[in-house]
Amino acid sequence: MDFSNISSLLASVSYLIATLAIIFRLFHPKGPNIIAVLTFGCIGIVFHTLTTGQYLLASNGIDFALPNVISLVSLVITLTITALALKYKINLLLPVTYGFAGTWLFIAIFIPHDHHTPLVFEQLAVFSHVTTALIAYCILIIATLYAFQVAYINMKLKKKNLTAVAHLPPLMQVEGQLFYILAVGTISLFLSQLIGLIFLDNFLSKENAHKTVLSLLALSIYSIILWGHYKKGWRGHRTLMLTIIASSLLTLAYFGSRFVKEFLLS
Repeated sequence: MDFSNISSLLASVSYLIATLAIIFRLFHPKGPNIIAVLTFGCIGIVFHTLTTGQYLLASNGIDFALPNVISLVSLVITLTITALALKYKINLLLPVTYGFAGTWLFIAIFIPHDHHTPLVFEQLAVFSHVTTALIAYCILIIATLYAFQVAYINMKLKKKNLTAVAHLPPLMQVEGQLFYILAVGTISLFLSQLIGLIFLDNFLSKENAHKTVLSLLALSIYSIILWGHYKKGWRGHRTLMLTIIASSLLTLAYFGSRFVKEFLLS
């Protein structure tokens, strides 16, 4: 077993320990031991970073093969959620984030890294578009996780189950954070599409048409959610469902065709 697989396994184990540590005490009267959870989470992040860097930084530049991109996105989201957990009570988001990262890194050990997709630094427009798009995706996935948390807290409050939300943040606080994150992510997604439209010659080509159409559909839905919230007071279940639909479309746009090309047709 080489270094990258060892670090991937250590990251996976650390993440899964952190996941179990918070799940088993999620509804405990004293709440989860957040110090233990974040300690194992941070250990996982260190090894996750080593693994991602090993595969991402190829000899001829950045290798944007699909497994590497998924690892990078997972790392950014995990790092962001962990940082937020230092200040806010986001106990529902931690097991989802750590659980996915740990599971993916374990699966990645058995995925052959034969397909390479170098990202050319010299093409500033391409680099800017890809970077902005990935940042937007990470932010919007975090917003989706927040939408689940808002829906859960709202549901428990309606049922007057105060025990279930005792160790969770106030609904209004989480809801405010959700729409702030959603707005930042939507603006980032708009910028990535604008850069592609203006500077990339093949942005509207036949081979990229599905990605462009799905991304623009997702952008439209995210914009509608924000408009509905600030103009019509939308929140709760409606916001959650629309966010899930938009994030699913964006995931298909970014990873759908690449999954087919790199895994099914390779």
